[in-house]
Amino acid sequence: MDKFKVAILGCTGLVGQRFVQLLANHPFFEIEALVASEKSAGRKYYEVTKWVIESEIPENIRDMRVIALDPDKLPKVDLVFSALPADIAKIIEPEFARRGFIVISNASNERLEPDVPLIVPEINLDHLKLIEVQRKKRNWKGVLVKNPNCTTIILTLSLKPLLDEFGIEKVVVTTMQAISGAGIGSDAVLGMQIVDNIIPFIKGEEEKVENESLKILGQFTGSEIKWINFMITATTTRVPVLDGHLESVYVELGKEVEIDDVIKVFEKFSVEKSLKKFGLPTAPEKPIVLRNEIDRPQPRLDRMEGNGMSVVIGRIRKVKGVKNAIKYLVLGHNVIRGAAGNTVLIGEVLTKLMPELIT
Repeated sequence: MDKFKVAILGCTGLVGQRFVQLLANHPFFEIEALVASEKSAGRKYYEVTKWVIESEIPENIRDMRVIALDPDKLPKVDLVFSALPADIAKIIEPEFARRGFIVISNASNERLEPDVPLIVPEINLDHLKLIEVQRKKRNWKGVLVKNPNCTTIILTLSLKPLLDEFGIEKVVVTTMQAISGAGIGSDAVLGMQIVDNIIPFIKGEEEKVENESLKILGQFTGSEIKWINFMITATTTRVPVLDGHLESVYVELGKEVEIDDVIKVFEKFSVEKSLKKFGLPTAPEKPIVLRNEIDRPQPRLDRMEGNGMSVVIGRIRKVKGVKNAIKYLVLGHNVIRGAAGNTVLIGEVLTKLMPELIT
């Protein structure tokens, strides 16, 4: 079959490299353009990229020439995947959309705009119908869809089954986030900062978790997203782990439950909400994987579950003295499920399951 042609904006950064890895031999997509800053334009990809992830640069991509970040210079493509920093993305991504490009972006800008879909495919595919609202409101032929914050994706995948089955009144989450979450650019975590250390603050991260989660778990009314209404508070920290965000979650549910009931709900969600049955290659067989061991999940052992697209839940416990409360740990690969992988999955959904929204 003919493949959809795609471009990658910000192709040399950490998330951009993951996009390259995931798309280089994708059965649906073909990389048509690699896009970066003016200083990289015209040079071969391997010459301008400090490759830092496992495996080598794909052979069919190594010698591709990078083009400048300019909507007028981009060849005709079906999808644009963006790994741009937010300060650049907020200026350039709307210009691509105005020119008719379908932009699926990992950048944090505009995630909370009322007409911008913020998507975790197993949770809120119906929110993609905001595309119609967006096109009418902004009077453009293109599309801007956002991938959520990495920590938020991992958390909401664990909360959605609980919300639907039991209701949620309150969430308290403390995160232990990998250094790859800071990327490899100017905001990267230096060795002298993180070795033998934990950094108890990540700028802007707690607000992203607290706000984006409520939008993702909200309801599409036909014209807007009605945010879900419960309390969520987050403390986010950086730990000396390469990949994989581990989150300690306390949840007060709408009613008292037994742990066996919680386990059944997670297992049911993982079967019913898996998008693998639709033939989407990036979708995991099980979006939620449960571990019974007392010391799991662990980043080094569990982050690549489902090729990095599953979240792993363990240590599910009731809370003494609070009848309707449980606590558990959830882990996810922050650069795959939390960034490039989730974004590619959105692209698979749009092109294969909901093409009417982008034609």
